[in-house]
Amino acid sequence: MPSDTDVAGPLREALLAADFTYDRVAEAIGEDAHRALGRNETLPALRRTTSGGPLDTLVRLFLLQTTVARKEADRALPGLVDRLCNAGLLEQSVSEVAARTDCRPYATSEAGQDRDLWIVSDLTPGLDGSPVAVGPDHVLGISSASTSLAQLTMREPVGSALDLGTGCGVQALHLAGHAGRVVATDVNARALWMTRLNAALNEVDVDVRDGSFFEPVAGERFDLISTNPPFVISPATGERLVYRDSGLPGDRVVEHIVRTGPDHLADGGWLQVLANWAIVDGQPWDQRLGSWLRDDCDALVVQRETLDPASYVELWLKDSGHHGGPEYAARYDTWLSWLEETGIEGVGFGWINVRLGGAGSHQLLEWPYGVEQPIGPAIHAWGDAVTDLRGLTDDDLLAMTLRARGDVQQETVGRPGAEDPEAIVLRQQRGFRRARTADTIEAAFVGACDGDLTVGQLLGAVAQLTERDADTLRTTYLPVVRELVGEGFLELS
Repeated sequence: MPSDTDVAGPLREALLAADFTYDRVAEAIGEDAHRALGRNETLPALRRTTSGGPLDTLVRLFLLQTTVARKEADRALPGLVDRLCNAGLLEQSVSEVAARTDCRPYATSEAGQDRDLWIVSDLTPGLDGSPVAVGPDHVLGISSASTSLAQLTMREPVGSALDLGTGCGVQALHLAGHAGRVVATDVNARALWMTRLNAALNEVDVDVRDGSFFEPVAGERFDLISTNPPFVISPATGERLVYRDSGLPGDRVVEHIVRTGPDHLADGGWLQVLANWAIVDGQPWDQRLGSWLRDDCDALVVQRETLDPASYVELWLKDSGHHGGPEYAARYDTWLSWLEETGIEGVGFGWINVRLGGAGSHQLLEWPYGVEQPIGPAIHAWGDAVTDLRGLTDDDLLAMTLRARGDVQQETVGRPGAEDPEAIVLRQQRGFRRARTADTIEAAFVGACDGDLTVGQLLGAVAQLTERDADTLRTTYLPVVRELVGEGFLELS
């Protein structure tokens, strides 16, 4: 295992000198080649990077995974080629240099600060349709899962944060932008080496620790825990890929983290998990996951997608490079048989957000619709609304002033010229982009919430306008007002 992270400083200087940043690379190769590279196709970018200059050389070397001439490598990485070979990042022949790892520019923004980062990981498998061959200790780089978790994670400043199962360390780098102290853990020694290298390369402090689950942080508490655990639900036969296979049966790894994670949260701290879970025959998914949640925590669980067993197995067999191989049919059949025997009729993907110190407000939501990214601020706003409503009596609510959120719009459906609409829909343009059908009283109330009159005054005015009994209307619509606050249509002014 390479151990030299001293090369990080000189490598950073070379990357900066070459302007090897996300925006500059995207500009250099052009939109079409950038999109093609997102599909693992390198030819369009190869055609755009023939100058032999430092930026083109680094793109070809690290992103396109093609060999470059030694003289071009020396020009892009002056005085570093031999050191990077010794550190395990490059390899060389007499006249050519090739990458042994990916080094990818990455742009991010936390706490209002834009940052250019670089992420070292193992080489991207499957470029240009080549066979996907990854070893058990393969360290995944930037992926759709890592991007989803980064968008899910709240970015409010915190004192301490934990990246559980850090992989290449990308979440730890995100957390370092808004946390005073960051700890990153993993069981993969190669991943730990890359996390240390990436921390040094990006000049951030990360406390990197070896160990399984919460063992490396026993007795410690954090304001924020962010994790994308190895959640693949498989029969645990064949080679285990550490980045995706926990070795625990079913979705036990996710259940374990959700049940025990709050023991490592400070009061008011959040645990955010990107995961999948089994949908078991005869039991609603929300009822099953709800049994994992603790009464001393608030929780928002969002199921974003579901896959049938066959689609799920195909997805992960392709990920491991077995699709089309000699063992594909046997592995496919074994996996499907195991899912059937264990009563798993589908798999859900989504977000689990748990906050310690609540009163057990648990919302489990199926939401496959488009949302605004990053979604982290909307999760935080949900927590604020739960806090605002907790312990609020009806009299307290009647005395409060509310304001309709600025992005809420009203849509009406009906025949042109009709006196009353057939339906009224309140729709958010931001966050979860929720929509709800409203009656005329609810719509009128929301439209009048501008922070001036109290809830009681507004309901009284609506009762007078509609010639309804004020007491009856308050009894009927106060629960609706609570829902509107909880769902983010209304905010305390």
